[in-house]
Amino acid sequence: MATLIKGRRVVNESQLSPKDKVVRLEPSDDPATVSLEGVSRVEVNFPKFGDGRGYSIARLLRERRGYRGELRAVGHITRDLLFFLERCGFDAFELREGENPREALASFDDFSHSYQRGYRNRGQSPISGT
Repeated sequence: MATLIKGRRVVNESQLSPKDKVVRLEPSDDPATVSLEGVSRVEVNFPKFGDGRGYSIARLLRERRGYRGELRAVGHITRDLLFFLERCGFDAFELREGENPREALASFDDFSHSYQRGYRNRGQSPISGT
């Protein structure tokens, strides 16, 4: 079973209630055409390491569509991607089989400064944090 990280912690997947609506997007899907009404979680699939279209999907969902629910990265998710996925708006990560959860959590601290603004700190200067 894959490891789930939410809120920068390893968590156990909770059972979905019948009211929960989950939408899964593939890299070729257009997030502008997806109905988000009543959606509690959007899963964005990363079928392979080199396919970065999911990053754009996350930014579009958060910034243009105003989606505030859980945004989960699924598929080929490794520790090397977590820092950047979070900066694009993902708040949950389903690690691929075999990934070490402790190492994955440590990856959030791999970089102390960023040259570009992330989703959560859009109003701050990228380098100084102000």
